[in-house]
Formats: sequence, structure tokens, C-alpha cells
Amino acid sequence: MNDTTVAETETDWYGPDMATLGDRIAAARDAAQMTQAQLARRLGVKKTTLASWEQDLSEPRANRMSMMAGVLNVSIMWLMTGEGEGTSAPDEENAPQNLRDLLRELRHLRSDLREQSDRAGRLEKRLKTIIEEMNA
Repeated sequence: MNDTTVAETETDWYGPDMATLGDRIAAARDAAQMTQAQLARRLGVKKTTLASWEQDLSEPRANRMSMMAGVLNVSIMWLMTGEGEGTSAPDEENAPQNLRDLLRELRHLRSDLREQSDRAGRLEKRLKTIIEEMNA
């Protein structure tokens, strides 16, 4: 892994490679100092529904996403992609060293997994090409 990848990952805490929609909903809710029950009530949904969104078991409809963005004071784009006006990344500077070490290791692991996934995709494409040539 190169230094640029690590630096980009560190600055993009809620980006698509680091966080899911559910992660961003939970982070924005925490930043707004709301419980799941409070946010669910404001959105007119059950607490279990909100919990499912935060656990990425389901996704809110567009109208709920819009309401949620307004209530949590973040952009819809940030909720969906991590880009735009949203919640600040956690303050790692004040975290204990062992937690910072774990976060760094997790970032490296995610980067390695992305690289391996890309490699697997390239190998699969080559294999399909060879099989198609054999069947032609």
C-alpha cells in the first residue's frame, strides 16, 4: 500500500470505501446527540426500522432520506456517499494509542482487501476470455 492511499483513507472517514449508509446515519445521529428512538419518532418510523437502516439491513425511501438529512443537518448526498456537508470525522488525535493503532491496521486491511478484490476481478475477466476463446 502506498502512503497516498493511507492518507486519502484517513481523511475520508465517511467516504464510500470506509463507511456505509448505515454508518453515516448512525454517525450523524450521534453528532446530533439523538437516540435511535428520538430520531425514529422525528421521522415517523419505528425504532426497529431506524435500527435496520443503521445496520444496513434496509434503506430508507427518498422522502425519509430527505427528512433525515434535514433533521440531522447533513446533506442527502453525504448520507448516500459521504461527500458533501456532513458530520466531522471522529477525533483520532485524542484517542488512546492502542485505538489509533487498531484504526490504522483496519485502514491497511481495507486497502489490501480492495486491492485483492480488484486483482480477483481482473483474473475472473481473463478466465472468462479464455473460456470464451475455447468455446468459439
